[in-house]
This record gives sequence, structure tokens and C-alpha cells, in this order.
Amino acid sequence: MDQTFWTYFFVVASFGLYIGIAIWARAGSTDDFYVAGHDVHPTINGMATAADWMSAASFLSMAGLIAAMGYGGSVYLMGWTGGYVLLALLLAPFLREFGKFTVPDFVGDRYYSSTARVIAVVCALFVSFTYIAGQMSGVGIAFSRFLGVDFNTGIFVGMAIVFVYAVLGGMKGVTYTQVAQYCVLIFAYTVPAIFISLMLTGMPLPQLGFIANMKGTDVSMLSKLNETVTSLGFTEYTSTNKSMFDVFAITGALMFGTAGLPHVIVRFFTVKNARAARFSAGWALVFIAALYTVAPAVGAFARFNIIDTVNEAQYVEGDDYADATAAIEAEGGKAVPVWFKTWETTGLVGFTDKNGDGKMQIRADANENEVTVSNDISVLASPEMAQLPGWVIGLMVAGGLAAALSTAAGLLMVISSAISHDICRRTLFPNMSDKTELRIARVAAAGAVMAAGLMGIYSSQLAFVAQVVAFAFGLAAASIFPIIFLGIFWKRFNKEGAIASMLVGLVSTFWYIAHFKFVDKDPTHWFLGVSPEGIGFVFMFGAMAVGVAVALLTKAPPQDIQDLVEDIRIPGTRSPHGIADAGMAPMPAE
Repeated sequence: MDQTFWTYFFVVASFGLYIGIAIWARAGSTDDFYVAGHDVHPTINGMATAADWMSAASFLSMAGLIAAMGYGGSVYLMGWTGGYVLLALLLAPFLREFGKFTVPDFVGDRYYSSTARVIAVVCALFVSFTYIAGQMSGVGIAFSRFLGVDFNTGIFVGMAIVFVYAVLGGMKGVTYTQVAQYCVLIFAYTVPAIFISLMLTGMPLPQLGFIANMKGTDVSMLSKLNETVTSLGFTEYTSTNKSMFDVFAITGALMFGTAGLPHVIVRFFTVKNARAARFSAGWALVFIAALYTVAPAVGAFARFNIIDTVNEAQYVEGDDYADATAAIEAEGGKAVPVWFKTWETTGLVGFTDKNGDGKMQIRADANENEVTVSNDISVLASPEMAQLPGWVIGLMVAGGLAAALSTAAGLLMVISSAISHDICRRTLFPNMSDKTELRIARVAAAGAVMAAGLMGIYSSQLAFVAQVVAFAFGLAAASIFPIIFLGIFWKRFNKEGAIASMLVGLVSTFWYIAHFKFVDKDPTHWFLGVSPEGIGFVFMFGAMAVGVAVALLTKAPPQDIQDLVEDIRIPGTRSPHGIADAGMAPMPAE
């Protein structure tokens, strides 16, 4: 059985499983559709949260960034993991005690304002659509290489699958589907890493393999990699070109952005109470660590194998690849590897013979470098680089698709609920029935699927998957985190301060990212030397400062709102579903 068979087998089997779960767990009410009935076990919710969290950026692109950036890529590991500590300690229990369906729901009631609710919806949509664009790009990459379809067709296939189980099952179906997707993606990520670690170092644990000695030598894997990359003109793999402050800012943006992501926060509304929310965050960290501790090894192995198999290889053109390769190897030469030729058809790798010698040279100097390799293929192509069995490659594809689709589904639920619940039910049509709201939620999810696919097609031309996703974290850190944090811990914070904070954070961060990604691409013009990926952390403090200043200059919140803030800090004092049971009343006039 060849690689194509195994790829189709794992992809079709996993998709069938997801759709079957969605049918089994079909949402029958708005409570099921938005928050899975508030009845998910903390361990199950932790696993679903991990799948929701470990998107195409984590599965496909994070190790690729580590492979390309070396030590500098660790900001993604530190930031994304640290964000869950913030969530567990600062936000999750209190948000669950408040008991709403969505982040805009919390904002609308905490700040007693329809305007604040609508602005929170806009922030959530900006963040979610930016994030989901990266997921759909990841789907297109996987399908285009392994299923023999073009990039855009791959995205449309992914859209169809997400449409079925997100629109049908709602959050209830998505939750249990994500549990299955976590099992698929973690197995798919670790098995190839174990194989490659054994091949290169003889160590079965990848976490130790990339710091162990190379097989048959007394030289460590990282030392060998440092020696290899520096000989080609690159900086040491264990160093970084980024400034310390930029590294700090990116880490902060990813960390506080995690604590402000709507699709992550809503997962803590699906458990019974605040205590379960805290345990759920802890379990999520455990499940995430199973992949994140392996990622540095995957990145190091990928960087080593790319250079080892490609650099100084003789490029072969035409249909006589097999015969030409055999002839080159018979003379003691090295031919272009099979994996490079197969990935070349996707446009994600390429060779330009600048010196006319027919050999592929990887160099740090852009004028001398002849090989381009997208960071986004480092994980998906790693089994092929190592010439692993076809079933391992097929499993890797299924895992990559599971990672992208699980997060896409969670984001679609945020978009759907923002439109149906926060805009329609809570703002425009307060007398709407549950049945009508559920119908609108499904229509909104369907529309969001189509919009996400189009954004995925466009975003693939702009940056790597993880970079596209990083922008979403900056937007969340600057616009959503401040109002949630201050809304929980400062009862004097009012609606005027919240509105000002959201607008300043969203507009400034979006402008900075757009300006320095599309207009002025000169890094020397960055504010304080901070890249677009990290600017959300800097502007977060500006947004908080503006919000606090405006709040102090305007009227304090009503006493019942201040009492509510005091109340949610004491777990167990509210009803099992928080105040959501009475949360359907229209907003008071402003």
C-alpha cells in the first residue's frame, strides 16, 4: 500500500469520524449550540480546548518558524503557553462565574451598554477572521500536496467539512469533535518525531533527542546543527537576530492575546462552574504540553534534514528523474531528493540556478542562495525528508487537517454567536425566540465558513500561517484583554472607559500591522523596534491607560454593576449557570 492510499485512508476515516460525532451530538437548543449545555467534563473540555488552541499555526508552522529562526522561534512557545497560565489564574474562573455565552455578552452586561457590546463584537470578528485565515491556509497547504488538488480546491474541501459539523452540531458537536481531533493530531505529531529522533540520535524521546549526540558520534545534535548553519553563513541555531525587547513584546502579545481570544475564552463557559473552569485550564496545559515540548525537536530535525538532503544536490529536470538520479548517485554524487521534487509542484519550495552549475546551494546571502523552502512545510514534509513509511505520512496529513479544522470550527462558533446572539438577540431583536436565534446562528456560521475560505486564499500570499495568526493575538491583546481584565478586577471601570480602550487598542494595532506589512516594510521604522507581531503588547498598555483615564473622568458604574463585580470574585455564590439564566433582557437605554 503506497503513500496515497494511506493519506486518503486517514483523511477520509478522520473526516467520517468528525461528521459522525457532529450528527450524534447535534445541538437542539441555543444553550447546546453556544456553550454545549454548560455540562462538559473539565478533562474533556481541557482536551477540546487543546485541540481548539493547537491550530494550523501550532501544528504546521510553529516548528517551521523554530526551524528557520532557531532560538528566536521560542517566543511562540513561551507566549502561547504562558497565556494559559494567565487564563487559569486571572480570567477563566471569574468569567465562568459571570456565566455568559460570549465575550461580547460579558462586555454588554458588565458595562451596561449596547454600544460596548457592538464594539466588542467588532473586535471579536476582527480577531476571529484574522485567525481563521491562517487555519484555512493550512488546510490548503495539506490538501494541495497530498491529495493532488490545487491550493484553492483544498480550502473549499476543508470549508465543506467544517460547514457540516460546525453548523449542525454547534458548540456541543464541536466540543466532542475536537476531542477526536486532539487524539488524531497529537498522535500524528509525535509518531514521526519519534521515528526521526531514533534515526538521527537513537533516542526515542524527541524532547531529549535534539539535545542528544548524533548517532555514532560524540557531537550533540544542536552542536552539529550550529556548525552546519554557520558554515553556510547563517547565525547559530541557538541564537537569534531579534532584539531582546522585540522578543519580549512578541511573547507578551502572544501571552495576553491568548487570554483575550474569544474562541478560547468561550471554552470555559462550557463547564459547570468556576472550579471546573480552573481545572479545565490546567488540563488544557497538560494536553498542549504534549505537543509543545516536541515542537523544538521537530524544528531542529527539519532544519537539519532540509540542509542535509538539499544543499549541494544536483538538480534534475524532466520526466527521467529516476534514471538521472541513479546515474548521479552511481558516480558518488547527490541528487535532488524526491521530497523536494514532489513539493515543488505546490510552489512552496523552489530552486533558481543563479551560478549555472546545476547544484542547489543554500546560503544565508540572498544573492547566493538558490533554494526557497516555506516554513509552513517543515512539519508536513518531515516524514518524506526522513523517508518514513507511507502510513506515517498519511497520518501526518490527517493530523495537520485536524489541527486546522478544530480551531476553524471554534472560531466559526465565535463569529456565529456574535452575529446571532450579541447583535440579533441581545441588541436588535430582544424578543426573538430560541428557535429563530438557532436558525440565524446556523446561517451565520455558514456565511462565516465561506468568508473564512476566501480569506484563507488571500492570506496565503501575505505571510506564513503562524505569522498571520500572530496578528490575531496582537489584536486580541490590545482590544479585548484590557476590558476583560479591568472589568473583573476594577469595579470602578465604566462603559466610557471600556469603549475608549477597545477602540484605541483595535484601531492602533490594526493600523500598525497593516502599515508595516503592506505599506512600509522597513524594520528600521518600527516603533521602539517592535515588529508587527509584537506591537499588540505595547498598544495594550496604551489602551488600558486611555481606558483608565476616561473612566476616572466620567461617571462611576451603577451600584448594582459594582456589586456584580464583587460577586463574581467569590466562586460558588451565583447560580450554576451564572447570570446567563436571566441574561436575555434587552440592554438599558444609554
